[in-house]
Amino acid sequence: MDIAQCRYIVVEGPIGAGKTSLARQLADHLSADMLLEQPEDNPFLPRFYDDMQRFALPTQLTFLFQRVDQLRGLTQVDMFREPTVSDFLLDKDPLFARLNLSDDEYALYDKVYRHLKPQTPTPTSSSICKLRSIHCSRECACAA
Repeated sequence: MDIAQCRYIVVEGPIGAGKTSLARQLADHLSADMLLEQPEDNPFLPRFYDDMQRFALPTQLTFLFQRVDQLRGLTQVDMFREPTVSDFLLDKDPLFARLNLSDDEYALYDKVYRHLKPQTPTPTSSSICKLRSIHCSRECACAA
């Protein structure tokens, strides 16, 4: 796989593994656009750390809406657009939701997620790099 041919690349891994640093390096190397997580824009996050049970749902839904809004611009990946490198994978969002939400809250979250998910692109190819994964869609300049 020639990573330079990828239009949408996601660097994924555990918290603190260096996803953002690697995403920045890849974006610089490929002259790519970047999509980065924006935890500082989630007004519920500080309160979540103070009272997880109370603020888990609004925190998780805010992250979900942020990520979907960021990814919507990529749904029409075309061959003339610069590649995009991201430090988050939307498919991982439900994992955090399941860990932090009650069963009823997760049921609501899952309905919202399933409604929004089809509006976002999904990287289709992946490879492992130490503790990090690189997911890459194969939609490239040579594709018809």
